[in-house]
Amino acid sequence: MTPVSPLLVGVHGWLLAGRLWHPLRQELAPRWTLWCPDLPGFGASDRPRGLQASLASYGRWLAEAVQREAAGRPVVLLGHSLGGSVALHAAPLLGGQLRGLVQIAAGGGVFQPRPFARVRRGGAAFVRWRPAWLARLPGTGAIRSPLLADDRAARGLLACSTNRGAVRQLPRLAAALTVPSLWIAGSRDQVMEPRYVRHLAGYSPDHQLAILSGVGHLPMVETPRELAALIDAWLEDDLALPAQPSGPQSVASPFSCSSASCA
Repeated sequence: MTPVSPLLVGVHGWLLAGRLWHPLRQELAPRWTLWCPDLPGFGASDRPRGLQASLASYGRWLAEAVQREAAGRPVVLLGHSLGGSVALHAAPLLGGQLRGLVQIAAGGGVFQPRPFARVRRGGAAFVRWRPAWLARLPGTGAIRSPLLADDRAARGLLACSTNRGAVRQLPRLAAALTVPSLWIAGSRDQVMEPRYVRHLAGYSPDHQLAILSGVGHLPMVETPRELAALIDAWLEDDLALPAQPSGPQSVASPFSCSSASCA
């Protein structure tokens, strides 16, 4: 039986939408299929009335949505920032269908009361006072999701992701991973500093860590080709997953080149 290429699933972060992944999706095609849904309440996706705005609830939603979309195919989750926490919650619910986890600018696991309180206040103020009318102007598609994201989803996920219990749960979720994981940080990321990515990655049993030099919080937008090469090599060389048959030959592994510093 011919091995089946996995479905890659991009999980965006707070206030963002699936369009965040489009530059990376273009670079990964046609070797890999990247599905990048809008989480409920963000982008073009409405939040169902019964869906609680918590990491656990969104993790369950994601696992169910992935199982429907994958239709039996193996799955690799790609989480960005807060989306990485959602991916960690979804991972155990996918069972043997999950083959790997890529965490981009996703770290933490250390509760910091004062900084987190400032983040909650600042985030809540933005959600309350954001100029939603800007989304009606032409050429504002890139900022449409932050301006129009569901108020309850935005506030709830921000509060949940910065409370003591949720933060301290992340290391346990990382330690419980049963699949290989690749953790990627930008050396100039001011939102999720590399040290926090390294800290959380250290709890996962079978992981690799890559630091992208000169890159900030959005490597899928800043350097999608470099990021695609890193992920491509990890999927094929380390996970031994088959690319789609129509794709070109594999790129050289960036784990041995100067574009990324790995540990």
